[in-house]
Amino acid sequence: MLTDLRIENFAIIQELELSFQPGLTTFTGETGAGKSIILDALMALLGGKADATLIRLGADRASVEGEFTIPSANREAICALLEAEDLLDDPDTVSAAREMRQNGRSAARINGRSVSLSLLRDLGQYLVDIHGQSEHLSLLNVRQHLHLLDRFASSHEDLDTYRTTYRELRRVQKELAALRQAEKDAVSRTDLLEFQAGEIEAANLSPAEEEELRQERTRLANAEGLNTLCQQAVALIDEGSPETPAISDLVGEMVQAVDSLARIDPALNGLMEQAQTLSETLSDLGRDLRGYMEGIEFNPHRLEQVEERMDLINRLKRKYGGSIEAVIEFARKARADLDNIAHATERIAELEQHESELRAVLAKQAERLSEVRRQAAGRLASAVETELYDLNMAGAQFAVDIQRVPVSDGLSLSDTSSVAFDETGIDKIEFLIAPNPGEGLKPLVKIASGGETSRLMLALKRVLTQADSIPTLVFDEIDQGIGGRVGSVVGEKLWQLGRNHQVLCVTHLPQLAAFGDQHYSVRKQVDGGRTTTQVEVLDGETRLVELAQMLGAVTEANLSSARETLEMAQHRTSALGK
Repeated sequence: MLTDLRIENFAIIQELELSFQPGLTTFTGETGAGKSIILDALMALLGGKADATLIRLGADRASVEGEFTIPSANREAICALLEAEDLLDDPDTVSAAREMRQNGRSAARINGRSVSLSLLRDLGQYLVDIHGQSEHLSLLNVRQHLHLLDRFASSHEDLDTYRTTYRELRRVQKELAALRQAEKDAVSRTDLLEFQAGEIEAANLSPAEEEELRQERTRLANAEGLNTLCQQAVALIDEGSPETPAISDLVGEMVQAVDSLARIDPALNGLMEQAQTLSETLSDLGRDLRGYMEGIEFNPHRLEQVEERMDLINRLKRKYGGSIEAVIEFARKARADLDNIAHATERIAELEQHESELRAVLAKQAERLSEVRRQAAGRLASAVETELYDLNMAGAQFAVDIQRVPVSDGLSLSDTSSVAFDETGIDKIEFLIAPNPGEGLKPLVKIASGGETSRLMLALKRVLTQADSIPTLVFDEIDQGIGGRVGSVVGEKLWQLGRNHQVLCVTHLPQLAAFGDQHYSVRKQVDGGRTTTQVEVLDGETRLVELAQMLGAVTEANLSSARETLEMAQHRTSALGK
């Protein structure tokens, strides 16, 4: 729900900070005081239309910020939305902000980070629903009607069962389409796959051979130099020169000297062992060098073979992958594709049989789901009409229109009809309304009267309370065109709605305002030639004065009536709360 709202330099609001509680909050005040401006600011915060005309005269920018607690009913959806954009800081709360500038640009933020306006709008649809003069009406979105009916009907088990079968059917159809397309392309594709797999397999690649070939090429290309260096090293170890004795001779003399030392001083036996080890290591080194030198191959033909092999490997890597492993995997997949093509006809027959079976099962599940919806539609219509009667719309009719779209390749139902279907079933749902007797039912989206629309929204919200996961509901002048008696009924219904939702309501009726758990008075104030909106929380005597003013003037009679109105509301809410 909305916990805090901060508005700055928005229309006639210079600076305003409001804190909200659960339940029903009412806003009262004279026309033009700024009640609807507060709602306009909230709409802007939710991603609604906002431009430079809303910026207070003399200011270079306007801003609206809101803090919300995330409701459990749609926490999963909200957290998924925020996590996808790396915006989730706390799974229990979220902040939003909107800034409008004189140059026409605006900025949106979620949890302090800049976001697109569309993302802010997506978040807003989970948090607040505004009903009244605006277009921000979830119930006027036809796509939501099916969802609301399903929640009212508690059809989630039937819907989940249907969706499981539907998704399996789509998986089978996707595989079938791929196989059928592959069958069409079988001749050319088979030739290509055979060539690719054959080319790779003929190379008889080994993952480790590339490095081995690289080392062999280095040895072959440098054979003469390697031989010369080996000869020099061996000569220094074993042969020496007239001017310089061989290293092995010098080391031998050194071993004899150390041996003589150790004979005199046994404490030097360790040095003697080191000297002998050095002599043995030198002997091993000379032997290994001679062995390496014998293995040096002066073979231009072999060098050419190695170069050709490496060229082949590099060519295959360029065509089929960046490594020998990737090339080998390409060949494996090519052979697997060839095997699939070879068995495509058999597999297609199996899948076609499975598709037919799934369609039969899905048709039964779809008809079951549709029947649940049709039964619930009648109950929903009756309940809404009862609410509309209480709201001074006696004679108004409400209906849920359920249609099916005939198509040749749809689901075959028990009545032999073939209808379109999707993940939601076979039904196209739309709410219809006839506000006045004799007008005939029309789509809900065609209703234009602000007062009738607001009351219809209230009626639907009352009936669909358990089906609506949006935590904060806003009603702008829902009392338009109704009197005091009905105002009490509307107030009572809004209070009841506030037990499951946070409800904000702008009203001119004291009978409605008296039901508020929280009551704000909105007034204009002129200071230094500038008009600003001031908001005050009312309680006790100040609330009685406000209700009396709404009745006409602050007189003893009106104060007495205000007290009676407030006591009546408190009596009704106390009785309803038991």
